[in-house]
Amino acid sequence: MTPSVPLPLILVVNCGSSSLKFTVLPVAGGAALASGLAECLGVPAEARLTIKFNGGKHTEALPEGTHDAAMAAILADLEKHGLLARIAAVGHRVVNGGERFTKSQIITGEAMIEEIGSSPFAPLHNPAHAIGMRAAFKAFPKLTQVAVFDTAFHQTMKPEAFLYALPRKYYRELGVRRYGAHGTSHRYVSGETVRLLGLDPHDHGVVVCHLGNGSSATAVVNGHCVDTSMGMTPLEGLVMGTRTGDIDFGALAYIAQKTGLDVAGLDKMCNRESGLLGLSELSNDCRTLTEAAQRGNAQAEETLDVFVFRLCRYIGALTAALPRLDAVAFTGGIGENSAYIRGKTLKRLSALGLDLDETANAGMYGGKSGIISKSQKPVAIVVPTDEEKVIAADTAVLAGLVEGSLA
Repeated sequence: MTPSVPLPLILVVNCGSSSLKFTVLPVAGGAALASGLAECLGVPAEARLTIKFNGGKHTEALPEGTHDAAMAAILADLEKHGLLARIAAVGHRVVNGGERFTKSQIITGEAMIEEIGSSPFAPLHNPAHAIGMRAAFKAFPKLTQVAVFDTAFHQTMKPEAFLYALPRKYYRELGVRRYGAHGTSHRYVSGETVRLLGLDPHDHGVVVCHLGNGSSATAVVNGHCVDTSMGMTPLEGLVMGTRTGDIDFGALAYIAQKTGLDVAGLDKMCNRESGLLGLSELSNDCRTLTEAAQRGNAQAEETLDVFVFRLCRYIGALTAALPRLDAVAFTGGIGENSAYIRGKTLKRLSALGLDLDETANAGMYGGKSGIISKSQKPVAIVVPTDEEKVIAADTAVLAGLVEGSLA
């Protein structure tokens, strides 16, 4: 009897400025065989790698504290578990591809890595992605490596949706426009919503709410993004953990005039000191605020009311971009696990025909998917996101490991 040949695997890399997250997935689909997170990179005394494999996990120190050292440690662990030789391609998550990259693409070399890393629209993310790419090319010089862009899904928006009402020269000369974010998640969740609800893939309208420390909502028509809440950067749109979301520039100008804050100071305030954290003066964590609100903390409750109101406003606005509303899908850490936020949201959306099923909503957490509304159309549904699955699937196609085409 001929022994079976182990199926090839995809290594998915999501690199941040001080972290490196990875997942190993079968080319043919299915559950992850290994995953992990290297964190506190750049701080040798604290840098560490946690790896999950076969139901267990272990953590080890990374004395060098570099991305290269993290990648080397990951490879050593994969080899120990018999997975390294099966890695057939590497997929990289990239936050912003601008207008240049409208689909996932094979990384052709250093010139492309440099172009990705120097994007002006994601200065906190894209340079880190480039670091991860270089580390992966050093580790796997002969393998196909693919960049999967969060912004690619939003490139189907029309000018009416992505243009700012600024002098057009700033779009023409500087690329100032709305790019969106979380596109890989919105793409996956909208597709799963269609599948789970049995909607027509070629005739549907869905609003996806990706809610976490960073949050965004997207209107999807027949599998394509037509509008989204985030803008040129992840600052625009919904209230987030530490980000303002939509804010009147006049308010910022007034604050600057009264306090002497410069542009860098305003940027720090809007991105790192605002949102749930700034408004509650307690925490950026929705779980902490929910517990506080349920104990009677009025400021925590008011903060969550602001979060929910802004979300409902956007769901209503995004519905205007659809031919009809078939479903509202909740995903992300808050969307998948906070019955409190989902419940408050749906109770505000009765004008759209949504009717909360409190029993179903209360039981939906921890990776479960299911309908949480009594209404038949539109439907409210929870769908756990899986961005790594999308990255792995695109990588497998572009590497020629499976037949198919990119969505």
